[in-house]
Amino acid sequence: MDTKPKPTITPLANGPYRVEGTVRLRNERGDVPPPAKPRIALCRCGGSQNKPYCDGTHARNGFSDAKQADRTADRRESYAGQGIVVHDNRSLCAHAGRCTDGLASVFRYRQEPWIDAGAANRDQITETVRNCPSGALSCSVDGVPVPDPEREPEILVSKNGPYVVVGGPHLAGVEFGEGASREHFTLCRCGASKNKPFCDGSHWSIQFTDEQN
Repeated sequence: MDTKPKPTITPLANGPYRVEGTVRLRNERGDVPPPAKPRIALCRCGGSQNKPYCDGTHARNGFSDAKQADRTADRRESYAGQGIVVHDNRSLCAHAGRCTDGLASVFRYRQEPWIDAGAANRDQITETVRNCPSGALSCSVDGVPVPDPEREPEILVSKNGPYVVVGGPHLAGVEFGEGASREHFTLCRCGASKNKPFCDGSHWSIQFTDEQN
């Protein structure tokens, strides 16, 4: 049994994410060089000139970490197929498109209901659900929840998108959504999410870019 303490991510009030403990930080090109300080402060206002690290811009650009009243409701919906039930909480979706691109027969873009859990076999659906970076999707097979993968703690600074967190770092002081995964989740770094600290896909609508990543 792995007894190593999990790292901790703490969203500081109207400020950055403070990361404590051992966690790999990388972007799509590889590992990100660590800062000189022992604690990592990751930008979440979207304005740092030293991304992914915080440079204090949040104190000057009026960044607020408040959730917005018109955010998507925190509610988990369930869609039944043959021996499998797919669960979905839209409030957590980062709109990465891995489900609609990976298994379009089940995850049907701009159709209602948007999930047809009877349109593919269990293994295909389970694999696709496990590829969901935000934890919005989960599933149960024969009434038993499919467990999350077991991975080492890691934070991926995705290109022009959120921090993709895996391996179950402790997210301090945060209330998770209904049915949300604690092993993997996506954290807003553009500053525009209505459901902070979680990503809600707002980086797409504001056309957030990170030239350093």
